[in-house]
Amino acid sequence: MAEINFEKYNTIDYSKTPKILEVKDLKVSFKSDEGVVHAIRGVSFDLYKGETLCIVGESGCGKSTVCKTLMGILSNEAIVEGGNAVFKGEDLTKISEEEFHRIRGDKIGMIFQDPLSSLNPIMKVGKQIVEATMINRDILKKRYDSLISKELVACKNNETNYRLEKHKLTLQPDFYYSDSKKKLNDEIYDMRKRGVNSKEIEEYKNKSLKEIDKNYKALKKENKLKIKEKKKEYKKQKPLLSKALAKKKKEAKKENKEYAKTIKAKYSSDIKVIDKKIKAESNQESLLRLKAEKKKIQDEYTSKTKITKKQAKEMALNVMREVGINNPEVRFNQYPFEFSGGMRQRIVIAIALTANPEVLICDEPTTALDVTIQAQILELINKIKDERKMSVIFITHDLGVVANMADRIAVMYAGKIVEVGTTYEVFYKPKHPYTWALLSSIPDMNSKEKLIAIPGTPPNLVNPPKGDAFADRNQFALDIDFECEPPLFQLSSTHFASTWLLYKDAPNIVPPRIVTNRIKNSIEREMEKEYEQSNKQ
Repeated sequence: MAEINFEKYNTIDYSKTPKILEVKDLKVSFKSDEGVVHAIRGVSFDLYKGETLCIVGESGCGKSTVCKTLMGILSNEAIVEGGNAVFKGEDLTKISEEEFHRIRGDKIGMIFQDPLSSLNPIMKVGKQIVEATMINRDILKKRYDSLISKELVACKNNETNYRLEKHKLTLQPDFYYSDSKKKLNDEIYDMRKRGVNSKEIEEYKNKSLKEIDKNYKALKKENKLKIKEKKKEYKKQKPLLSKALAKKKKEAKKENKEYAKTIKAKYSSDIKVIDKKIKAESNQESLLRLKAEKKKIQDEYTSKTKITKKQAKEMALNVMREVGINNPEVRFNQYPFEFSGGMRQRIVIAIALTANPEVLICDEPTTALDVTIQAQILELINKIKDERKMSVIFITHDLGVVANMADRIAVMYAGKIVEVGTTYEVFYKPKHPYTWALLSSIPDMNSKEKLIAIPGTPPNLVNPPKGDAFADRNQFALDIDFECEPPLFQLSSTHFASTWLLYKDAPNIVPPRIVTNRIKNSIEREMEKEYEQSNKQ
């Protein structure tokens, strides 16, 4: 098969670009009527500055749960069992709601799947865009909050860490009990299938239940002691942190007061000078220029103290133009139902952009839109990312959607990332059978092969399989896939895949013909483009 230089397509030099977000071994579970759902089972990835990372996979694989964890909007039934998500030195899995108010929207923005459910149907869209700006309109107060943020966050995080640990330790025995009962039921089912007699099964069941009850009570007792220790540590730290916060508040108040006094004195001085000039000026043209200068001084002073409604509206109109909404002055006063699906999604994007976040999370923003509108929204997100130098996490179940916008792709299955690499590595050199299956199911105008559906359904994560979660649906599965979970094998500095097919003693298995043909055709088209370009030069 022909080879092309993949490196030239990489727009980001990962060896020199700083990481803005690091997720390590993240584990999130949910308590349900059926038992504990292990939704995220050790997810790790990095997000680099200015990068678009696309996370792809079937519905229910855990993509949205990862995003909700990063935004701090998990339900009360969820528990972060392990791992961390570090954003600019702060672990998002352990910070307080107070600290999330500072990060959510302002530092990390999010666009949801259904724009209609994200918007208030009885509020005009202009007011909804302006709302986020007006909440933080008092710039002096924002400056004061920034000055005390380190001490306030330390104080709140101490409380939050205790609360989270208490929540985790309280639920742990219930999680153990649910998991153990589920496993026992599966074992009994297997025993019946093997023809074990009823008496033996009943004895084994009773013995196991006694053991589960014993361990449950012991774990509950042990965790009660741990909670007491955590409470003791929390109470020990609380007065020290509260004292430090009170001291910093006093200092910040004084500093902010001095800052306000300084800018007001300068403003008063400048206005006095300009008023004197206006009074002495008789030339009409010069008078207009001086009045414009005075207006500029007033606006500069206002911008350092507060954002007016007029300024907030102007900012909203500008961002509406930026996302491609025509006649923003008219559209500003309309309701969500007066917009099409694509236009509503643009409004949601506009709301997310008002705070100018560093990271934008897009949770399947094009799913409810038709193909032509999809392309426009993807192009818009790409354009805004480049203009604002943002990093983007793009969630989708469709590999075809991300082909022209991703810098890297993470393929997710059953709560784990099974393959990650640059766009060209994942599309042209895929290594995981699940990635092959996804590529085989994408419609392609240049291929004549029949699309291949992925057989079966994803595993029930109440009781995850002990081996490779994709083994039951994988036509290339090895015996070891049903027994042991494969590690993450490294193929390059940016390409990793979790499959036993990459083990040194594994048989040499090639991807399905539909995948190899598509790769071959794509490479040939790419080489033709290169040849045409070289001839033009």
